[in-house]
Amino acid sequence: MTIRRLITRSMLKNMRHYFLYFFSLIFSVTLYFSFVTLQFNDEVLEQVSNSSMAATGFKAASYLLYFIVLFFVLYANHLFTKRRSKEIGMYQLIGMTKGLIFRLIAFENFVLFSGAVLIGVVTGLLSSRFFTLILIKILEQDVLVRLTFSSKAIMQTLGLFGLLLLVILAQLYWLIRRVSLLSLFTASHQTEERVKRFSVWQMSVGVLGILLIVYGYYESTQLFADNKVDALLRNMLLILASTIGGAFLVFRYSVAFIFNLRRLSKNGHLTTTDVLAVTPIMHRMKGNAKSLTLITVLTAVSLAISTLAYISYYSAEKAVKNVVPADYALVTEKGPAFLALLDEHHIDYQAVTYEDIYVKFDVANLLKDPDDVNQIFYGENASKRLISQSTYEQLQGKIELAEDEAILTNMVDSVTKVYEVKKQGEIDVMLETLGNRLQDKLKIVDVRRESTLTQNGSNGVIYAVLVVSDAKYEQYKEFYGERQRVPQTLVFLEDRNDILQAEELYIQSGADIRDIFELDGKQIIVKQNSYQQEWQEYMSIFGMTIFIAAFLGLAFLLTTGSILYFKQVAEADEEQASYTTLRKIGFSEQDILKGIIWKQIFNFGVPLLIGLLHSYFAVKSGWFFFGAELVAPMLIMMALYIFMYLVFMLLSVHYYKKVVKGSL
Repeated sequence: MTIRRLITRSMLKNMRHYFLYFFSLIFSVTLYFSFVTLQFNDEVLEQVSNSSMAATGFKAASYLLYFIVLFFVLYANHLFTKRRSKEIGMYQLIGMTKGLIFRLIAFENFVLFSGAVLIGVVTGLLSSRFFTLILIKILEQDVLVRLTFSSKAIMQTLGLFGLLLLVILAQLYWLIRRVSLLSLFTASHQTEERVKRFSVWQMSVGVLGILLIVYGYYESTQLFADNKVDALLRNMLLILASTIGGAFLVFRYSVAFIFNLRRLSKNGHLTTTDVLAVTPIMHRMKGNAKSLTLITVLTAVSLAISTLAYISYYSAEKAVKNVVPADYALVTEKGPAFLALLDEHHIDYQAVTYEDIYVKFDVANLLKDPDDVNQIFYGENASKRLISQSTYEQLQGKIELAEDEAILTNMVDSVTKVYEVKKQGEIDVMLETLGNRLQDKLKIVDVRRESTLTQNGSNGVIYAVLVVSDAKYEQYKEFYGERQRVPQTLVFLEDRNDILQAEELYIQSGADIRDIFELDGKQIIVKQNSYQQEWQEYMSIFGMTIFIAAFLGLAFLLTTGSILYFKQVAEADEEQASYTTLRKIGFSEQDILKGIIWKQIFNFGVPLLIGLLHSYFAVKSGWFFFGAELVAPMLIMMALYIFMYLVFMLLSVHYYKKVVKGSL
């Protein structure tokens, strides 16, 4: 028999085994090529041209995506090679040299890779337009998206998958040259271990695994508490080590410990579920502990990334309103001209005109650690804005304040949750003019997060606004006279359909320019963004980040689900002989399937459950840096992950059902 004929017959014989491996290759190429194509898409490049963060994010994500693809393909190749280990052993028994066997299987891999890359590039090209449409939709741009073929993307994909093929061939060469003939015939059983009496040591380690996870969860809730911010990196590494290490110990020992307790409680009376679900799980747990831990970690990482991305998208409106709480904030002498243009074009609006003044106030008494004042408020001597009660009520609603009482607003979650800010306390207020100084004490009765004034108004970013009674405001106003008073007008459009025309008038009036000055011979223009302009800037920066994070989350999700499915397919084929024996001794097909379903619930459910818990505590520890809403985005993403895992589990059960039917 010629080598060519042997290769052909081998590939035809292993077609069923090749399917999963071939699918994983096509999926990987499609995923990678479609993402890389986006980097060279003209419409996408135009949208990210003004954002270096987005361009950098694309490059970083492509490397991370290649890691995902590398891990996925190597794992699929490992399972595929393991399933063919007996075949490789038979080749050696009939006298074929190891070099010839390597060339045989290497050629098969080359054919598979060539076909997968060809199909993957075609499907990736088609799917890239779909992903581009999603990205443009997130960025809220009205752009015609064309199907784009990039030679740079194809060369990058060919280069990386060519490198991956070399890695796989090296892995295969090591297997054939270094592994003994006996181990090739027993490779499919190496994950199994004999179920022995559970020792005190194993029981203790099993309990330790659970305690490590609980400890990691507790530490994540205290990540920004007290003075732990100073040791943030150390604490994050500690949490990471305890949760990952704890997950491994749970799979390696805690599961066996719990199942042993279950067996002891039965007093030897085992059910069908015990025989077909519990016992196989315990037999394979030693070999599966590492892979289940890895799948759990990948699930947690992908869910955390996806959730944080969705939190950013879900909270986009609130984030922009924290900067520009109205459609327009008029802070220059061009403001009346803009209002006149609105009237001229019959655009209805509401305008709230107010004044704020700058004061210095020491809020150290409101902080658990007074030293944090420098990090939150740019130092105790930095100027902050102060408005009257009546102005606040025009913007936010009715409040009650005595003459010496005040409210602190614009205190966003990223400040109040990292640095513990008390809701009540006394602060010192200081007003200064040339040769005069006024010191006063105010009682803070509440600290609120809502944005009251535009944050890119008169002096850039603002972390806090002080609201005082009208009487107190008049007292401070009289002290300053005309100095330090900054008039502003907030404009709210009545009809959102007028926004495009209003934007043109805003630019036409010149109200969008706050200041122009010279710096190092260059003219610097300081813009006063409208709500719409701020929204577009936000989405151009964070919209791309949201898309990239969601794409990577999807890649992680499909990868982990596919790996679990591949594992179950491999285990089902290995256990077919056992099902034949069970059918012969009287077990019905339904009895066997009942045990299989419980086994799949464990194999998919436990990694998912621990992954959900890991991601929940990871996201909960720092979600406020990404948006203003936690519960809804997290529940939606968790529901999506549960649904996808359920789909993979049902596919596994369906495959097991086919194996059981064919076992007799």
